[in-house]
Amino acid sequence: MAPIVSIKDLEKTYDGGFQALRSVSLDIEEGELLALLGPNGAGKTTLISTICGIVQPTGGSVTVGGHDIGRDYRAARSMIGLVPQELTIEAFETVMDNCRYTRGLFGQPPDDAYLESVLEQLSLHDKKDRQIVQLSGGMKRRVLIAKALSHRPRVLFLDEPTAGVDVELRKDMWRIVRGLKANGTTIILTTHYIEEAEAMADRIGVISKGELLLVEEKAALMKRLGRKELVIELDAPVAAIPEALAAYRLTKGGEPHHLIYTYETGQDRTGITRLLNDVQAAGLQLRDVQTRQSSLEEIFVGLVREDAA
Repeated sequence: MAPIVSIKDLEKTYDGGFQALRSVSLDIEEGELLALLGPNGAGKTTLISTICGIVQPTGGSVTVGGHDIGRDYRAARSMIGLVPQELTIEAFETVMDNCRYTRGLFGQPPDDAYLESVLEQLSLHDKKDRQIVQLSGGMKRRVLIAKALSHRPRVLFLDEPTAGVDVELRKDMWRIVRGLKANGTTIILTTHYIEEAEAMADRIGVISKGELLLVEEKAALMKRLGRKELVIELDAPVAAIPEALAAYRLTKGGEPHHLIYTYETGQDRTGITRLLNDVQAAGLQLRDVQTRQSSLEEIFVGLVREDAA
């Protein structure tokens, strides 16, 4: 099956010479949730804006559902819903009228029954007749999603959808996004909250300085680039790590009786069995051992740091 979004060698250079996108190529499969991570200024919003036809590329191509975003703009754009970072809503119109207006912009006939089902899904139905100005910031974010879904798009772009909302509202938004994905919507999410990507994404993309550093299934990425720490808890504190254990590059933990051993998760041999035997041979008595998997955030920081070097 052909990807629903296909990006080939996409470039964007502005008049002043700044290159915002550098030969970006990416295929997005229907029904998946792709999380796009990157620091400020990495090119996340430029990439989304180019796919949506808001920014004109200086090279490469984008197709959505087989429609070229340049040559067949209307057909391609009709398949896309966009939730921007900014709260761009008519403040003194009602929630329902905002959704009706957006649906009309895409040339769709009136369908209040469908719009009410969207509002119900987003827990907005009881507020459908309220003016936007009467809503909280979190509710306004939901209205943006409702507007983006008003014309039944197959692809939904969420550009920092939980920026500026509190933790409880953020978790509620996660629930909404999971529901949209379960209904078959393809979702591309940009976020600064890496826990969002770790909790929801099928694949992770990392972009830095306009270049796509990698795109990989989340589990495979964490296995390939992840690291584990073995925390060795001793019966008694140690003033210094014995010379006999120098080859393991152990570090002292936060507690005086803890030693930390770091190893790659993808290695065939971790060296743990040999290490534990050598710890006891060095005269240290074990009390307990624990492991900790590195987080997606640590992997992301490491990738961006390497790119900046």
